[in-house]
Amino acid sequence: MARAARSAETDPKLAIRMMADRILVVPSREAGERKSRSGILIPATANVDRRLVWGDVSQVGPTVRNVEESDSVLFAPDAGFEVEIRGDEYLILRERDVHAVASAREGGQTGLYL
Repeated sequence: MARAARSAETDPKLAIRMMADRILVVPSREAGERKSRSGILIPATANVDRRLVWGDVSQVGPTVRNVEESDSVLFAPDAGFEVEIRGDEYLILRERDVHAVASAREGGQTGLYL
């Protein structure tokens, strides 16, 4: 029973695997505070417009079809769930929350999925 009570935070040896259509994303700095063109700091809580942000994919679940690890994905900053894993901040998104994918794929693909 004690083994089942362990979590990924308390035991760094446990591997993390995404389930179903989930994507683990490292959000870019754009998702938080940003600066205007004139240099004014805009806090993350000031949601004046519906701005999408980019993030880098860390892991994908087994049923994700159009996103691979190391792709960059475009998503709404309020989509998904924030999680801290071993001191690093991540977002967990569903594949349907992703608006576009940018990648360095070869073989006839454009590298952009809309």
